[in-house]
Amino acid sequence: MSNPHEAFREEAYELLTSLESSLLELEESPDDLEIVGAVFRAMHTIKGSGAMFGFDDISSFTHDIETVYDLVRNGELAVTGALVSLSLAARDQIKAMLDATCGGDSCDATRTEELRGAFRALLPVKEDASAAAPGPGKVANPAAALQRTYRIRFRPNREIALSGTNPLCLLNELRELGKCQVVAQMDDVPPLADLDPEQTYAYWDVILTTGEDIDAIKDVFIFVEDDCHIQIDLIDDEELLGTDSSYKKLGDILIERGDLTPDALQEVLRQQKRVGEMLVEAKVVSPSKVASALAEQQQVKEIRSQQQQKQQGGDAASIRVPADRLDRLVDLVGEMVTIQSRLSQTALGREDAELISIAEEVERLTAELRDNTLNIRMLPIGTTFSKFKRLVRDLSQELGKEIELTTAGADTELDKTVIEKLNDPLVHIIRNSIDHGIEAPEKREAAGKKRQGTIRLAAIHSGDSVIIEIVDDGAGLNEEAIRRKAVEKGLVGEQELLSRHEVFQLIFAAGFSTAEKVTGVSGRGVGMDVVKRAIEALRGSIDIDSVAGQGTTIRVRIPLTLAIIDSLLVAIGEDCYVIPLSIVEECIELTRADVAASHGRNLVRVRDRLVPYVHLRDEFAIAGPPPEIEQVVITAVNGNQVGFVVDHVIGEHQTVIKSLGRMYRDVQGLSGATILGDGKVALILDIPQLIQRAEQLA
Repeated sequence: MSNPHEAFREEAYELLTSLESSLLELEESPDDLEIVGAVFRAMHTIKGSGAMFGFDDISSFTHDIETVYDLVRNGELAVTGALVSLSLAARDQIKAMLDATCGGDSCDATRTEELRGAFRALLPVKEDASAAAPGPGKVANPAAALQRTYRIRFRPNREIALSGTNPLCLLNELRELGKCQVVAQMDDVPPLADLDPEQTYAYWDVILTTGEDIDAIKDVFIFVEDDCHIQIDLIDDEELLGTDSSYKKLGDILIERGDLTPDALQEVLRQQKRVGEMLVEAKVVSPSKVASALAEQQQVKEIRSQQQQKQQGGDAASIRVPADRLDRLVDLVGEMVTIQSRLSQTALGREDAELISIAEEVERLTAELRDNTLNIRMLPIGTTFSKFKRLVRDLSQELGKEIELTTAGADTELDKTVIEKLNDPLVHIIRNSIDHGIEAPEKREAAGKKRQGTIRLAAIHSGDSVIIEIVDDGAGLNEEAIRRKAVEKGLVGEQELLSRHEVFQLIFAAGFSTAEKVTGVSGRGVGMDVVKRAIEALRGSIDIDSVAGQGTTIRVRIPLTLAIIDSLLVAIGEDCYVIPLSIVEECIELTRADVAASHGRNLVRVRDRLVPYVHLRDEFAIAGPPPEIEQVVITAVNGNQVGFVVDHVIGEHQTVIKSLGRMYRDVQGLSGATILGDGKVALILDIPQLIQRAEQLA
């Protein structure tokens, strides 16, 4: 990593995200020592690395929290709701301190001291304050955990000091984990005349016996792993590798460390006889018994080796790549898809068999490259889900409600850009579920329900989309109240007949709210209309269903990616347009007889059902007569079928989405553009917006 301070910030933000999730889990399972250990390790890593990179205020503040959780994991302090709330507040304060180092708003020092004092108040009063936390070389509770011994070779890059990293700080961090022996290796130190004082020539061998697992050791080096070579080997485990006092021979240890070659050792050992040979020559034991003992020795060695590999295994190989590089890669792949389409079209036009064969091979490779590149940007939506647990916890306490958030499908993957833009709409929906949906505990009991309400957040794959469901078991929507408010606002006529689905869709109207009073959470009529616009901007759709007294279900359908989509290419006159294939149900013909039979109404019969349609030639004022037989593309948006009349349907197309220029950004009915194989530009239709426009003009 070129900038160690940026590396620290990036890793620290990730640690704070996982810390929040761990604290929320700890509130539900206060006796789970694994979660306590995860909280402690996160604090310990932030503290140690913060000190190493000069973030002393963060390190000092985090040390007080770490000390408290050291008492928790040793059984000296119980986990309470108050401790979790205090820890969440401290986590937010650490984030604020990090934000301030990035040029954000300055951190409230008074708040920092208040939290520091609150944590110190939890510590037992001792005559020697230094005993509050274990010092270097001490283990807080040696009997509390299984003791393991690790061999660590720490060889930093020679330029490590130039990045502001002090290797001695890392060694001191290791000393805090347990009994530690450090041996400096000076083999690479040059003569004084050749020595560069800014270079680091030494490296270190460390023997560490600790009750921590290997992850705690890796955490010490988490921010410098790209600036050094770290080798961590488990060399003794009192449970898995035996408790006897015997250990490997000196020659074996030197070979394992890489300080001696097997050939050199054998050359020296050939000068002396083996123990087995000397015993046989002395006739104190038979050759077969020596062979049996050797077999036993080999078997134990193999088992210990397998157990050691299992202990150290399981690490997934991964690299950290800046998001803008991935975005640039996707852009380049998009350009390649466009060129590949042009190559295929040129090959077919020339009717050259060899060129067609090459074009087909390029098309196959491009498709594979496209899929792999898009998969790189896919992230599990669980990261977003975990943020909502904190939202539900804090907001339910503020409103005096008891609410549990459950999640499913957290491993469902979406494009990172989609996940980022999906966060705000989901926050609005969940806040509404908490405020409007879930009743107060007393009302739930009076209605025969459990005091604690439930909000379920689930994600499932559906073709090239992901469906996200937000389900609550609250009071449900009041159809009559919604209709009454809609009539009052002039959204519908007093005598107008509406289906249940149409009534529920009214809550997405701008400025619509049935709240009797304005609160800090809702009631201003701002929220659900914003949600709908945000979802549609992602080329998604939102649907709602509810049963009075039982709860509400909101379904959001979102495309997997915003970069490259499967689409239907259509033509109107000389121009081409693109319709996202995910919302296309079927294509039918529209004849002059069909138009005449509808008596001036834009309706077409599809299997005994009348479907309204929008004539795109009229919508876009395209000159020229339409063909005798037109095509109707039937789409489904928010559960409603709407047709779009075009001249011709060309076929399926891989569409690389390009954003429109600033001058065309506010043009209704268009969401972007793409470049076709012949170099022409085709506009991507914004189907939900076109439907909304048609409804307004009707």
